[in-house]
Amino acid sequence: MTPSFFVTGTDTGVGKTHVAANLVRALRRRRIDAGAMKPVATGAVRGVSEDALVLWAAVERSDPLDLINPVCLRPPLAPSVAARVARKPIDLRRIWSAYRRLSSRHECMVVEGVGGLLVPILDRYPVARMAKRLGLPLVVVTRPTLGTINHTALTVQAAKSFGLEVLGLIINHHQDFRIGPAERTCRQALETECGVPVLGEVRYRAPDRVFDRIADRLQATPGRPRLRAVPRLPPPPA
Repeated sequence: MTPSFFVTGTDTGVGKTHVAANLVRALRRRRIDAGAMKPVATGAVRGVSEDALVLWAAVERSDPLDLINPVCLRPPLAPSVAARVARKPIDLRRIWSAYRRLSSRHECMVVEGVGGLLVPILDRYPVARMAKRLGLPLVVVTRPTLGTINHTALTVQAAKSFGLEVLGLIINHHQDFRIGPAERTCRQALETECGVPVLGEVRYRAPDRVFDRIADRLQATPGRPRLRAVPRLPPPPA
């Protein structure tokens, strides 16, 4: 069984969309009907999220774009702030409804978050709470560069504080980094300090087979039953 999972990152710009879209494609190459979703996006151009378009292409445009990305805001800010600036309140019910419809269409779901786990969707309602409400384990995308141990360990600790399972880490070279001591040693250090496996390391412009190997590892991971019913709305943040 391939588990549905939630792709988060240690920061904005670590390559979550690139990783999520390529994992969807890798699963589909294995004849697994994987769907994709970006529940909340900001920084939209002409009302459309570029990240959502990438995920839409990964599923071969088989699902409506407004299901893949039900909440799309123009200001390039944290969602709670973007909603306030745009005067466009975020309705969590749209997210739950879209996820229910997509998960009923597909064998498994790859859901990409926005920013990191503690980025607020609503005031005092971070991304971590949304992942928890959807009942999805995490795949954490991180950098290979100096500082990644601290950022990744903090993310894993935050996940555990919300009761979220971390399936593993993906080290993503989202730029053409010069490989130095930090990049050569980060894989072992991350596994040691974070206590979760590194599912794979994605070099800049990596070929498909790199994502195929990660998909194979995810297929071997015991999964949870996919969410079928609409999640109950969480109480308003205190």
